[in-house]
Amino acid sequence: MAIERSIARPVPHRADAATLCAIFTVVLMLVPARQVIGGLPFDLTYAEAIGLFAAVWWFCAHLTSTLGAAKGPTAVRYAIYFYALAFVATYAYATAGFLPSYELDLSDHVLVIAVAMVGISLIGVDGVPSRERIDLVLKTLVVAGAIMGVIGAVQFVLSFDLTQYMQIPGSRVRAVEVTILERNGLNRVASTAGHPIEFGVVSAMVLPVALHYAFGARERGEPQRRWWLLVTLIACGMAFSASRSTVLGLAASGAVLFLGWPNARRIRAAAALAGFLVVMKLLVPGLIGAIAGLFTNLDNDESLRWRTNDYTTAIAEFSQHPLLGRGNGTWFPPHHPVFDNQYLLTAVQGGAIGVLAFVGLFVVGMWSALRARRLSVDDQTRDLGLTLAACLIVPMVGSATFDLNSFSTATALSFLLIGLAGALMRAARREVSLPGAAVPLSTSRPKDPAR
Repeated sequence: MAIERSIARPVPHRADAATLCAIFTVVLMLVPARQVIGGLPFDLTYAEAIGLFAAVWWFCAHLTSTLGAAKGPTAVRYAIYFYALAFVATYAYATAGFLPSYELDLSDHVLVIAVAMVGISLIGVDGVPSRERIDLVLKTLVVAGAIMGVIGAVQFVLSFDLTQYMQIPGSRVRAVEVTILERNGLNRVASTAGHPIEFGVVSAMVLPVALHYAFGARERGEPQRRWWLLVTLIACGMAFSASRSTVLGLAASGAVLFLGWPNARRIRAAAALAGFLVVMKLLVPGLIGAIAGLFTNLDNDESLRWRTNDYTTAIAEFSQHPLLGRGNGTWFPPHHPVFDNQYLLTAVQGGAIGVLAFVGLFVVGMWSALRARRLSVDDQTRDLGLTLAACLIVPMVGSATFDLNSFSTATALSFLLIGLAGALMRAARREVSLPGAAVPLSTSRPKDPAR
């Protein structure tokens, strides 16, 4: 007698805030950063437009109890509130006095972008309802990051820019940005980002997430080759950026991961890193040496000397407006020297309160991710908490070597990950409040009671 086997199919999930975050991720990562919506009197990227929609959605959802917005206190939301209030206070302080028209226009523009970034972060922390939906957003991020790596590889190997053909109808190019630069006879590529530094930092932020799913698939006995392929593509793109900020961010995130990983995973990761470096050395001669040269010739590095010369100017400007700064968006080239340091730029534009709010976002985001790791009894949730903390330390370290908020992709990704860190802590709290939460929810096989 034939026995019919019923195949369990995944139940479709209705569109929610996680769907919006996934769409935001695709648009952010794959639409070239230099493209903005045409027909507007100011520059607005497609991802920033989605962020503004998210801000409206979040606000309306919190006016009701039926639209799925999470209620109750959460540290990440409070940190975002503080950042937004600090931004508005600086804007009010700056515009209360006289500002040249070009500074006032940029200050207005930056305020609109800040609302978009706050919106996507808030919709993440209050709208993404579960671990499974967080996974949807992060898996989308990994795939998009790998595609960025492929585009960067084409730029590096063939000196051919695919992004010039990735034009969305109705958009315009806000600036002529060179996506392929040269350093020590080798290409430095930007992929769809605005600069090689940004591309490298974004790749370094995505890599821990890809490793989380690759190692997780291996440990659960699931197909893992696709995840390791994505890891390789992201790592190649990161290497092709040939950026000092990328290496520093990768070292910081690696330190976080190695401190939290079990010994077996540390050994595998170290072996994989060694193998990757050997392959890159053989396939792309000179690349590893060029990256190492960024740290071995610091005394003669014009880029580093330029960065350190900013300190005197920054201190002088900060002393004039120490509390709220001179106004966000009011310090920019060619009217002012470039600060390749977001902390200096924030101190000048937002004052001490602005710096506190900016740093607080990352600190609270990392704390929330690690808190979720501590609360959860599920192995994958615990590892994801460690992963998000490792992701967030990359822009935090990178802000000391480049002006993070001047790059739309890296900034928006940072805000999205901060929101997801808050969503993960909320999910972990919900997990421990369920009946039987003391029983581990890991996917490992239970012990045989007969043993």
